[in-house]
Amino acid sequence: MNSATVSFGFAKSLFDFAVSCGADVRQLASTAGVGFDENMDPDARFSAKKFLEVLIQSKHSTGDPALALHWGEAVGMSEISVLGMIMNASRTMGEAFEQLQRYARLAADFDSTAAQPPFRLADRSGQLFMVQRDSLQNLPSDLIECAFARLTCGPRRFLAEPHVLSVYFAHPPPTYREEVERVFQCPVYFETEWNALELHPGVADWEVQQNPRYIFDLLSNKAELLSDELTNVATFTAKLQTEFLNSIYVEQYSAEIIASKMNMSRQTLFRKLKEENTTYSEVLVSVRKRLAIRYLKEQNLSVGETAFLTGFSDAAAFSRAFKRWTGKSPKAFRPK
Repeated sequence: MNSATVSFGFAKSLFDFAVSCGADVRQLASTAGVGFDENMDPDARFSAKKFLEVLIQSKHSTGDPALALHWGEAVGMSEISVLGMIMNASRTMGEAFEQLQRYARLAADFDSTAAQPPFRLADRSGQLFMVQRDSLQNLPSDLIECAFARLTCGPRRFLAEPHVLSVYFAHPPPTYREEVERVFQCPVYFETEWNALELHPGVADWEVQQNPRYIFDLLSNKAELLSDELTNVATFTAKLQTEFLNSIYVEQYSAEIIASKMNMSRQTLFRKLKEENTTYSEVLVSVRKRLAIRYLKEQNLSVGETAFLTGFSDAAAFSRAFKRWTGKSPKAFRPK
């Protein structure tokens, strides 16, 4: 736990929620050992150990033992991290789950020793379970309740029917058991073999009832991004760049996938690019580079978030690529 971290946005969300519930600002700031203001470095990480101390102090200061549960109920992931925005912008719940699995560590990395997704899916006699990874089951019980509440209550705001059918916790029932049951609005079981959510068996195909492209309206005005540069390039290259913009954040930009979206074969796609004296890789790098510069310079996103939105598997790989493109590291490039 000593090397585990959470994002500053994650820690600040708890801090702000606790204050809104009556926690003493000075006490929390003293416990945190840092100020939560608009000037904090979005790339900085907050000690998970210190985060848990802030959580304990928040419960004490507000007199609410279920504070973490209420935080998970009230504050969606999209209000904490760009990960939540991407999940909400996914086409289906299955796609949103894939984003959670790949990038949950952007928000909170409570097990820094294991680069594994936080959940696994299990099928038992036709019942579908989303099971928390074993190495995370030793987290404080109220933090587990908080995470499950956020996964339940967030999608509930836009799904037409319940996606969580029952909830399982390995820990004993808390003193506020009735409040847990109120939040989840389905059967809740304690002292079970695992921490898990039973999901509706068809949930993976459910459409996320949000504008699936709103993330780009929020983070990057595509028309403005493309206007000057794309008006002067060949039509097919411009179309390919647009496909990249629509697909890159979910890593659906392989040549096969993009060619299929453009109703052609991979060979035809490559031939058309060759006719315009460019390659698939060159077009992809061009889009990634422009997006990265825009996010870092104008949106003040963290390096990790920018890596995510430009289709890189991790911040280190993105940082190496960005330095090749610009001669500067992402941190050095971003305005102070």
